[in-house]
Amino acid sequence: MSQIAPPTRRSPRNPVVAALRFAFRVVCGVVILLDELVRPLYRPLIRRIAQLRLMQAFEGWVARRSPYAVLVLIGVPYIVVEPLKFLALIGIANGHGKTGLLAFLLAHLVSFVLIERIFTAGKAQLMTLRPMAWLIATAGAVRASVVSWLRLAELKARLRVLARWARMHLR
Repeated sequence: MSQIAPPTRRSPRNPVVAALRFAFRVVCGVVILLDELVRPLYRPLIRRIAQLRLMQAFEGWVARRSPYAVLVLIGVPYIVVEPLKFLALIGIANGHGKTGLLAFLLAHLVSFVLIERIFTAGKAQLMTLRPMAWLIATAGAVRASVVSWLRLAELKARLRVLARWARMHLR
């Protein structure tokens, strides 16, 4: 006669870890949602900039760098741009709306254009670094998971229909 093992008890999850995971998912969801909704606005600008000879030459130059050089090329503008976004928000909060908004938009433009172009040109080199390959793959998986969970394709289609309706009826 075989003996049935008692069910293993799963230890209760740490509520702090559970709360942090939930907060991380919410923040990722909001950031990805905003990025997906705003992307159609800046995609044409990125395409135009990518077509410039100067940008193509720059991307070719980046593609010929070592993985660590590409990492530095991404890291330096990132280290400058991210605090600038934060400082711009502080400026807006302190009553410097126009200056803060301008700084915030310029920081995002640098993010969208420069950092994105460096990443695109140097991704193959970055993927040779095991930690970066893991980070890129994990970020892609998280993004795909959030996009799927939020059903963003369906949301975008509904927003397009709503925008068409608004254009037709609000003229």
